[in-house]
Amino acid sequence: MYIRKSTPDDLPEILSIYAHARAFMKAHGNPDQWGDIWPPKDLIRRDISEGTGRVCIGDDGRICAVFYYNFGDHIDPCYDRIYDGAWRNDSPYGVVHRIASAGTQKGAGSFCIRWGYEQSGRHLRMDTHRDNKVMQSCLAGLGFVRCGTIYVTEDDAPRIAYEKWEPAASSHNPQH
Repeated sequence: MYIRKSTPDDLPEILSIYAHARAFMKAHGNPDQWGDIWPPKDLIRRDISEGTGRVCIGDDGRICAVFYYNFGDHIDPCYDRIYDGAWRNDSPYGVVHRIASAGTQKGAGSFCIRWGYEQSGRHLRMDTHRDNKVMQSCLAGLGFVRCGTIYVTEDDAPRIAYEKWEPAASSHNPQH
């Protein structure tokens, strides 16, 4: 598997993967996190145009997962305030959002998260809905620490905030 930036030509496949992910979430006790329309097509187009949309290419040469990735200092305003806890480190960090798998390549989601962690100089933050037990289990298995609660601008449902940070990586020069 490998990761590349998404392109406008990828849009139909990306939309299909997100539809699959919404159905998967509903079937696994998480019907509210993405509902019936998240993420909207305009947001995916913006990710593509800004260079923050990513696709994971599976062993068969097809897109098997999609996600948003960015890196920087305070790049996610929703992460500026954390409740009932604290971030482990305030240095620049990477984020992975809107991650979804087509269900065609085992381990694709974990591969994408590990990629984001490496690209960000081993400092990655993520969040998920309290009903998303699958993602909570995945993040715990990848060594992420539950840090507290954040709120996103899209709705008023709290999100569980996670962070993985390796102190020895502070001198690493992240690639974008």
